[in-house]
Amino acid sequence: MPRKAATSRTAIEEPGAAETAEATPGQTPEGGKKSARKGAASLDDLARTALKAFLIARDAAFNVRDLLTHSSRMAFLAIKECEQELDIIERYIDERLPAAITRVNEARARQLLTSLKCTTDLERIGDLMMSVAMRVQSRTARMAASDVRQLVEMSAILREMLDLVYRGFVDLDLECARKVLQMDKDIDRVCHALFQKHLTEHASHSNASSFDVLLMAQALERAGDHTTNLAEDLYSLIEGRSLRHAPKKRAAT
Repeated sequence: MPRKAATSRTAIEEPGAAETAEATPGQTPEGGKKSARKGAASLDDLARTALKAFLIARDAAFNVRDLLTHSSRMAFLAIKECEQELDIIERYIDERLPAAITRVNEARARQLLTSLKCTTDLERIGDLMMSVAMRVQSRTARMAASDVRQLVEMSAILREMLDLVYRGFVDLDLECARKVLQMDKDIDRVCHALFQKHLTEHASHSNASSFDVLLMAQALERAGDHTTNLAEDLYSLIEGRSLRHAPKKRAAT
């Protein structure tokens, strides 16, 4: 069944900060009234809103699985809602971060920048899940059961990756980041198997749905790449250095 994300308090919020009402995108945390002051959001508000985006993206991946399996109209509408909410959250954080970052120290500024980078990747994941949903929804012919099974496997891996990286940010757990980086190989493996199957000489002219299947597989694989970016951001937040700029190992000769 389609599911809706819940919010959670994060371990990277300011210690001892008083609980405030949840910062709904487009609203201030205080009283739920629309704000013209873009700098009113605190570190707590932005961190909590960024965490909500993790849950929304995770639910989008879950509903892609349901859509592929059951062709559920409710799942399609849930994915569409997730994509729209992720757009709003990214815009909310992008508009409020410049003012917020001027009022904090270096460590807090790093947290705010991480929130912005994460919501950018999560918004991209929402777009990719929506592209899969649109392609499934527009199809008139049924996909082969083996294709559905492999696409479902990819969406299940993606959902688990998003759940792990979410818990990693909540608990500041580096092991979650390591697991996500390893799981990206699993989603790549299934994607490559689909491409290999559909790009063979025999399949290319006999299966009219190959193009759709490959585009969906590619979207899920790219969503996995964005999730590894999130894991790298978690690593950077905890360790204070980026994996992306680590020196590459020389290939064995």
